[in-house]
Amino acid sequence: MAGVLASVDQRTQLVGENRLELLLFHLHSRHLFALNVFKVKEVVKLPHLNIIPNAHPKVCGVTTIRGESIPVIDLRLAICMPECERGADCNLVITEYNRSIQAFLVGKVDQIVNTTWSDIMPTPSSVGKNHYLTALTKVVREDIEHIVEIIDVEKVLAEIIEYDIGISDNVLDQTIIEDFKGRKILHADDSPTARRQVADTLAQLGIEIIPATDGQEALNLLTQWADDGVDVNEELLAVITDAEMPVMDGYRLTYEIRNDSRLKDLYVVLNTSLSGSFNQAMVEKVGCNAFLSKFQPDLLVQEVQNRLKAILPTK
Repeated sequence: MAGVLASVDQRTQLVGENRLELLLFHLHSRHLFALNVFKVKEVVKLPHLNIIPNAHPKVCGVTTIRGESIPVIDLRLAICMPECERGADCNLVITEYNRSIQAFLVGKVDQIVNTTWSDIMPTPSSVGKNHYLTALTKVVREDIEHIVEIIDVEKVLAEIIEYDIGISDNVLDQTIIEDFKGRKILHADDSPTARRQVADTLAQLGIEIIPATDGQEALNLLTQWADDGVDVNEELLAVITDAEMPVMDGYRLTYEIRNDSRLKDLYVVLNTSLSGSFNQAMVEKVGCNAFLSKFQPDLLVQEVQNRLKAILPTK
C-alpha cells in the first residue's frame, strides 16, 4: 500500500477541480471507512508499539517510523467502537492534520478511489450530533453498492488533543477592538468541531459567524443575498472556508466567488487541516486572499484583524 501512496504529491492536480481521492479501509467490521489521501503520508503494516504511561485511553502506543516518534490512535476506540483486535491484517495509516503527525490503527486497507466532491453526501441530520463522520459516499463492487463512511478526524483529534481557543495578550490591537463588534464572517466547513473552534475564537471579539456546512451552501447564501440586493462586501468582513467539503470544496467555492461580479471582491481565507506546499499554489490559482493552517487561534485572529484594519478609515 505504501507504493500506492508513493505518488500522493502528483495527485494535487485534483485539488481545485472539485475532485478527491479516498483511502478506503475496514475497522474489523463489514463497514467501509475512508480518509482523504491528501492527509495520508503512508500506510504500513502494524509494527511494535511502545506503551506510553498515562496516555489518553484512545492512544494505544507510540512507534518510530523513519526516525520519527509517532503516536498511534486506535481508530475503533476513537469513534466509540470496541478496541481494535490486533492481527495480521492490521495497518497504521500515518497522517498529517493540523500541523501534527499521528497514526491511526485500522484493520485491512482496501484501495484508493478517485471521486468528486459532488458525489460526497453530508451525514443525515437524523443520525444526531454524536457521530464521527463528516460525510458519506458510495462505491460499487460486483454490481453491489456499498456505503463509505468518511471519518471526521477533526472531531477525533479534538477529543484527544486539547485545543485552546484563547487569544494571546499581544495579538489584539486594542485601538480597534470596538470595531470588531457586529462584524459578520461566513464560515464554510463540514466539520462541526472546526466550525465550533472558529466560532468560539472569533466570538471573543464580538464577531458573528454565519455557518455553512459545505461550499455549495455558502455559495447559495451569497448568491441569494446578492439576488436580494444585499451588498455582500458591506455585509461580510470575510469568507473563511475549509478546503475539503462535500458537494463543493473550498477551492471551487473561491473560483465561483471570483467569477461572480457581485461577489468577486470578497475577502476569502482558506482555513484547512491539509498540509503541504501545494496549498499556497492552489490559493494563488483560485484566488484566495490568504491561507491558514488549522487550528491556530492567534493566527486566525491576526488575519481577521489585518482584514479589518485594511477596510477601516484612517484614524
